[in-house]
Amino acid sequence: MLIAENIIKSYGDLQVLKGINLHVKQGEIVSIVGASGAGKSTLLHILGTLDTPDGGSLQIKGQPLHRGMNARELSRFRNSNIGFIFQFHNLLPEFTALENAAMPGFIADNRPEEQVRQEATALLQKLGLGQRLHHKPGQMSGGEQQRVAVARALINKPALVFADEPSGNLDSHSADELHHLFFQLREEMGQTFVIVTHNQQLADMADFKYEIEDGVIL
Repeated sequence: MLIAENIIKSYGDLQVLKGINLHVKQGEIVSIVGASGAGKSTLLHILGTLDTPDGGSLQIKGQPLHRGMNARELSRFRNSNIGFIFQFHNLLPEFTALENAAMPGFIADNRPEEQVRQEATALLQKLGLGQRLHHKPGQMSGGEQQRVAVARALINKPALVFADEPSGNLDSHSADELHHLFFQLREEMGQTFVIVTHNQQLADMADFKYEIEDGVIL
């Protein structure tokens, strides 16, 4: 599903990643842990094609990425194949839960708007938000908002979902619910998850846990 080899990244004189190798199979849930500043989020952004490595290679679903792809091609690939969940839900406050969840589907090529709305509705109902479809973010709890963000990440049926501290802004009960939701989605929908987290409980639940220290995987 994902093959990253010898990923290197520097910002000015600071080398953040020093040759990362990571292989993730389809259907796996992988956690990445490490101290603040170890390079976790930088790695996740590169794996998710939001940033470009200085060296190394990346393949997702057998497709070599970055090299030879322009920004438009990379954006189209990302929209079709990758979902993102961040610590802060980043929902658009002027739109409803349904509209926020459907947004990537509206952007995707050749997807009828009504079909996207129906699929977003079904996803939100699956996530326990059937009564919140027309509520705006300010009318929902933090846990509910993060579930909308999960629906948004899944709307285009991505094979691979990246999550960066997804429960870092939630209370313990909401965090536990979100953690178990990832495993439920993996069983029901077959998604592959790569999760950066400081939450040791979530990290230990994963199929594989990797620790980054000083820019390398231990």
